[in-house]
Amino acid sequence: MAITGDEKWQLVLSRDTSSDGKFFYGVRTTGVYCRPSCPSRRPHRARVEFFPTAEAAERAGYRACRRCRPTEIDRQVRVVQAVCRHIDRNLDRELSLAALGKAAGMSPFHLSRVFKQRLGVTPRQYRQARLLERFKTELNAQRTVTDAIFHAGYGSTSRIYETANERLGMTPSEYRNGAAGREIRYTVFESSLGMTALAATERGVCAIRFGETAEMLAGGLQTEFPGASLRRDDDALEALSRAVRTHLEGSAPDLNFPLDIRATAFQRKVWNALRAIPYGETLTYSEVAQQVGDPRAVRAVAKACAINPVALAIPCHRVVHKDGRHAGYRWGVARKRQLLAMERGGNAKKNTIISDPTGRAASL
Repeated sequence: MAITGDEKWQLVLSRDTSSDGKFFYGVRTTGVYCRPSCPSRRPHRARVEFFPTAEAAERAGYRACRRCRPTEIDRQVRVVQAVCRHIDRNLDRELSLAALGKAAGMSPFHLSRVFKQRLGVTPRQYRQARLLERFKTELNAQRTVTDAIFHAGYGSTSRIYETANERLGMTPSEYRNGAAGREIRYTVFESSLGMTALAATERGVCAIRFGETAEMLAGGLQTEFPGASLRRDDDALEALSRAVRTHLEGSAPDLNFPLDIRATAFQRKVWNALRAIPYGETLTYSEVAQQVGDPRAVRAVAKACAINPVALAIPCHRVVHKDGRHAGYRWGVARKRQLLAMERGGNAKKNTIISDPTGRAASL
């Protein structure tokens, strides 16, 4: 859904880097147009108009700002989009960074840097993600695992089996069968944030979520892997649910139980950074991006927060916008406000390390 002029203006006021390339603003009194994160002094709102592209601003008679160089940002966005389309058209063959750079008119190093700044992943990681999406589609079409591997564009069966457990959370055959045979136990209970579901495999907690009814929460757990054996077991998970309730009462800052979650390398870095935010404190999306070593990857950080499967254990609610707004919480802004209010004044404790998918203690 298109955002309004007033919403764009708020992004300009907060110098939102994630909006760069999405729109530009021109200042009528100076005849200059900028990207939203331009460091220049902000003009009066009445003197500003917005444009979808740099070309549109220039057609209206504006010239590019020398401080933020909006034409470079616009060009980078278009280059990255073109590279993504090129990779998508050639998923069945691995394109070298040199070949991609030649097609984009950039050096391999510059292309890799720009691509990661804009998407939060390298061209190689983007291709791997797209291959996996196609592989999952082929499996869901009821092809054999071997046929799905080659129809997806993998050059050999070993490529997918080497990383299947990390990327799919199980073997390809298990995924094709809808996680048949895997047992997920869950419990649903009332907490200060409403109906709460906690689910766990034999390796650790795989989901903590909030909702309106037990039926809705159970249905959400079953959606991605319909073949899994989903069994409600309130007694077996009593200790874990009690830990969550105690945490939400403000008397236990840490949730120390092991987790069974899967993530890309970038998501792991982001989630580790979230675990390091002290109880009762917050960081902005930009600050998290800086902590994971990629200041431009603000949108990728926001996406990693949005898909966090274990609310509270990975405290994505502690990430806010630059202007302090609480928008952008998967389980609702009201819950985010309530959590932050509850944490204010609490004592910070050392965060624990999350278990990796194999059960070994490891940093995300």
